[in-house]
Amino acid sequence: MEKNKELPKWFTQSGGVCYKSGDVVVNHLSGRSEELSNTELSMYDYIKGCELIAFQSNDATIIKNFNKAIQWFRSNNPEAYMTLLD
Repeated sequence: MEKNKELPKWFTQSGGVCYKSGDVVVNHLSGRSEELSNTELSMYDYIKGCELIAFQSNDATIIKNFNKAIQWFRSNNPEAYMTLLD
């Protein structure tokens, strides 16, 4: 699998970590899966982490970064976005 676009600067500045390899992710509600590149998987995990933290803390910065992460993921892999996050 090819590496996707580079992760945005705000991603690493906000604590995001870029994985060295991708993996298959399963939507546990639908059972459907998508193979993600290293950057997509990094952003996917960031999104899931933001979901947990943002909705518990209601932190405006985390919510802002969550929205940016969703937009990045949707733009870089719309099919995986629809399968895993929509």
